[in-house]
Amino acid sequence: MPTADLAGQPLHSLEAHTLIAAYRQRTLSPVEVTEAVIRQIERWEPALCATWLYRPEAALAQARAAEARWLKGQPLGLLDGVPATLKDNIATEGDPTPLGSAAVSLSPAAADAPPAARMKEAGAVIVSKTTMPDYGMLSSGLSTFHALARNPWDLSKGPGGSSSGAGAAAAAGYGPLHIGTDIGGSIRLPASWCGIFGLKPSLGRIPIDPPYTGRAAGPMTRSVADAALMMQVLSQPDARDSMSLPWQDIAWSQFDTGVDALRGLRIGLLLDAGCGLPVEPEVRAAVERAAALLAQAGAHIEPLQPFMTQAMLEGMDHYWRMRSHIDLSALPPAQADKVLPYIRRWADSAAGLSGVEVFNASHQFHQTRLASVKACSAFDYVISPTAPMPAFPAELPSPTDDPLHGLEHIGFTVPFNMSEQPAASINCGYTRAGLPIGLQIAGARFDDLGVLRVARAFELIRDPQRPWPEPPQA
Repeated sequence: MPTADLAGQPLHSLEAHTLIAAYRQRTLSPVEVTEAVIRQIERWEPALCATWLYRPEAALAQARAAEARWLKGQPLGLLDGVPATLKDNIATEGDPTPLGSAAVSLSPAAADAPPAARMKEAGAVIVSKTTMPDYGMLSSGLSTFHALARNPWDLSKGPGGSSSGAGAAAAAGYGPLHIGTDIGGSIRLPASWCGIFGLKPSLGRIPIDPPYTGRAAGPMTRSVADAALMMQVLSQPDARDSMSLPWQDIAWSQFDTGVDALRGLRIGLLLDAGCGLPVEPEVRAAVERAAALLAQAGAHIEPLQPFMTQAMLEGMDHYWRMRSHIDLSALPPAQADKVLPYIRRWADSAAGLSGVEVFNASHQFHQTRLASVKACSAFDYVISPTAPMPAFPAELPSPTDDPLHGLEHIGFTVPFNMSEQPAASINCGYTRAGLPIGLQIAGARFDDLGVLRVARAFELIRDPQRPWPEPPQA
């Protein structure tokens, strides 16, 4: 197959649906595309530090197998030959799963986790896994196992977390398809701060192992189209997830119904999370501009009053502290000493909580669920900032740099984990310093396709996007 690019775009930046069409027409080869992605990774690393288990030779072997299948007209699946990455905590058979922490024993996984299995079955070329912070407990790329991940828009800033490497990799052009996980915002926050698209689906829509309350895997891409393509693959059933939804034949390929998808929709505009840090002026202005564009396209935008409370946020925070305190206390002292000190201080602060206090803290998950569903029920969709601020310094574990106030930035994202509603982040502007700003779009439980359609409509009407960042000069 000849070496080529399409419309003057570098091969590493082509979207998955474009690549599949080119493979089918034999105008591009999975091998040359994978080679281009490898070159892009090597231009960015180690400045970005987004990769873990980066195996270019293994990726090229997968690409050569995909090329042979395409030449026979027998692709393995929907993603055959498309470069992709998986987050560290998505197990891959035979590989260790360090969870971003030097305290975790590096034992090989017995099997691929469901998202990894689905990607491989579809023929995706797994170029690398991506970095994350210790145990996924930070909205930062700070880790005791991985090198410090950074944001390609500004290397002095972090990419967000806990899907830190995935967000950075997508923005830097490490291929088109990336998978993150999200229990309080860990797909959407790095999507916001890295200027990409990220979807946290309805709980159970994408099977995952191990399942946990609020925990979801989802696509992180440069476009809504590629996320929709991934959903066709990732939403296939897997009996290992006891919390998974019954499989539905959802028309993921019909995600693009144009701007008309917005006409007549009732959209709630939430500009105050009701808890945590206040929204910074540049973020608020960008979200209000996005709301105005949606209104011009025919949506009815109505203000939505805060439904979260500080008590809800703090209750969930304290419960997670106790869970982590119990887990860390079970480690041998030498192992526990390897955990990031910030996380140890956060977890150990729960040591004195009484049983009543832990129960009351756990009850805030249900209170959050009730409040979220009730508030959103008056609308077709709800929009808000994804995060109250843009990306913060890379070396900080959280925007506050305070383990006793470490989750003050997740007030907009965490309610939709607990209510099991789908929610996405899509770029809606930039700060004066050039940092991306994310718009969150949330829908009713099970309406994942609707969220994709609204996101695609916004993608069509939003202000022009800036060019993707270029790697630093060697």
